[in-house]
Amino acid sequence: MPVSPEQMKALHKYDLNVLYAIERLMQRYAWVPFDILKGATRLSESELTYRLGRLIEWNLVRYDAVPYPGYALIFGGYDTIALQTLIKKGSVSALGPLIGVGKESEVYGALGLGPVVLKFHHIGQRSFQTARKERGYMPEGGHCPWIFASARSAEREFEALTLLSPEVSVPVPVDRSRHVVVMSEVQGVNLNRCILEDPRAVLDEVLENVRTAYAKGVIHADLSEYNIMHDGEKVWLIDWPQWIETAHPNAGAILRRDIENVLKYFKKKYRIDYPTEEAVGVVVG
Repeated sequence: MPVSPEQMKALHKYDLNVLYAIERLMQRYAWVPFDILKGATRLSESELTYRLGRLIEWNLVRYDAVPYPGYALIFGGYDTIALQTLIKKGSVSALGPLIGVGKESEVYGALGLGPVVLKFHHIGQRSFQTARKERGYMPEGGHCPWIFASARSAEREFEALTLLSPEVSVPVPVDRSRHVVVMSEVQGVNLNRCILEDPRAVLDEVLENVRTAYAKGVIHADLSEYNIMHDGEKVWLIDWPQWIETAHPNAGAILRRDIENVLKYFKKKYRIDYPTEEAVGVVVG
């Protein structure tokens, strides 16, 4: 759970003040020094010490003495201020159960104006350097804490959903705060976990969605049976943070890899032999 409802209710305005200040200052400091934080929050030394103690106990903030004494947000704290922002905006009214865990994300059910899904991007669950290398939108060097890399990942996904919906079968984007994307709920099962009655028709539908996305200048760049869902009637393409534009210098190879991933799955599970060149031709026209 990102943060318990009890903790959310127990947060004092001074606690939030400290969390927001650490977030701002982490753009300059890997670890925010106490004196700098004291000046930013305008809290007394004793008050700030008390608030930091609570936030550390609740696993929202971390203290380290190396390379110098300072404080940093961890994902619990970042989750908290993102949720606070979404609640204030009216996009979220209640957080529900965990419904999915990805390589670098956690997905929760929630309520907004209706049922929605919250996707928490958590870059850093695996090697941050690997994520930086694989994703062209990450800065090549310099100071880029995991929380800001996660926010950039969420921003990218929200951008893709906005570009594609409703012409492509993707969740409808509702809102975003930092590393959390609010989107419509999709009732379906990942292809790797379901048995299709008409797999060839589903494959054709997947390729048609890939074609429509391509026509809109977007390539998924991480497509496989693990991020295609089927609800019994239609397919849904999910998990878009790694998308690239069709103008990308490696667009052709990346699109081909996406298509090959899908074709290999359908061939292995359903013995459908669909030539790669033919599928690529369908997508690019």
